[in-house]
Formats: sequence, C-alpha cells, structure tokens
Amino acid sequence: MIQQKFDFSEFARPLFSDRVAMAWSDPRAPMPRLMGDEVLAIEQVTAARAREFAAGRSAARAAMEMLGQVPRPVLQGEDRAPVWPVGLQGSISHTERDCLAVVTDAPEIAALGLDLEPSTPLEPALWPEICTMEEMQWLASLGPSQRGHFAKLIFCAKEAVYKAQYQISRTLLEFHALTLIMDLRGGRFSAQLNTDVPGFAAGEFIAGRFAILSTNFVAAVELPA
Repeated sequence: MIQQKFDFSEFARPLFSDRVAMAWSDPRAPMPRLMGDEVLAIEQVTAARAREFAAGRSAARAAMEMLGQVPRPVLQGEDRAPVWPVGLQGSISHTERDCLAVVTDAPEIAALGLDLEPSTPLEPALWPEICTMEEMQWLASLGPSQRGHFAKLIFCAKEAVYKAQYQISRTLLEFHALTLIMDLRGGRFSAQLNTDVPGFAAGEFIAGRFAILSTNFVAAVELPA
C-alpha cells in the first residue's frame, strides 16, 4: 500500500491493496488550512470537531499526493458523508488522537470503507444493540475478559462496511442488518447482509480486514467495481 509514515503504519499496511494510498494526521495539532467550500462544514461546530474535520481533509490530500493526484477539496454532503472529487474514492476515520484517510483512483475499486476505534472494551449494555444473536453467541464463546474488546471490534468492522456500502447504496443500515464472521487469526472478517439494499442483495457477503493495535482497532473494506 502507498502510505505516509505514522505510528502504526506497518500494522495497517496490509488492510488495503497497493492501489490504495493511506495517510495519517493528528487532530490535536493546530488546524490545517481548508480548501474552497470545505469551510462551510465547520461554520457551526465546536473547535474540536473543526480540527477533526480539517485533519481528515489534510490526510486525504496527503493520500491524493501519494497517488500522483493534485490535492483537491473533499466537501461534505447534506448527509455529512465526504464528497470525493471525480475519479477518486476514499474514506476517513478518526479518534481523538489519530486520523486516517484512504484514497484510490483505481477504476476497478467502487468504494472504500475505513474505521478507526480506540481498543477499549464496549460497554456490555451496548452489545445487544450492536451484535446479532449469532455474534452474541460468538462473544459468549470467548473468555470473559475478551468479550468487551471483541464487541468493540465488531462495531469497528460494521462501521467500515457501512461506510463502503453507503457510497453505493446511499442507505443507512441498522447494526443488525449485518452479521459478521470474524477470523481473528487471519485478521479478516466477512459481513453477510440480512436485508436488501440498492446494489446489494440479502445474503450477499462483503469481505474486510482488520488490525488489532495497542491503542486502536482498524477495519477496512475495499469493494470491487
């Protein structure tokens, strides 16, 4: 993968193919300059949210440059999703400490989904909201000290799938619209759709990859055209 050096770069490298560029930025740093109408997205947000938004756009432009592309604005749609320049696909995710962006100009890639989450346990009260019955049964098969962490990993993987499919379907999915099969040893997952959405049929599988890092979970989806 084409990428910019950052703390966990070597761990994130295998999550996408070599047709995808990845870059990192720090949302705690002084806010980088925005381009064009990107400024409209931060007119009525907190200073912290403005820095996160700007860090994401900065990382996206760094990834564009890695592809040999001229850096361009990444606007925000009415649904708050990034609006990628013509000929590019991408995804952005951030925590309070890190921001990642992936971008591709490969015509054989229809959409990218990226999610970054702190590797802290998910509160047990949220497990039934996030997890299907099959996923709850999988969590129950794990050691008690592991269940919260892997519930958070399920959340992270579903977010990556949602972001990728949304670029095609423009449909918001509930968490129970997907059932994941996790391959912890292989760092992969398979998400089965439990409902029809535009561009996807119920029963269809979407493949993804993940990395478990010291401070973050990272999940990735790359949908072929």
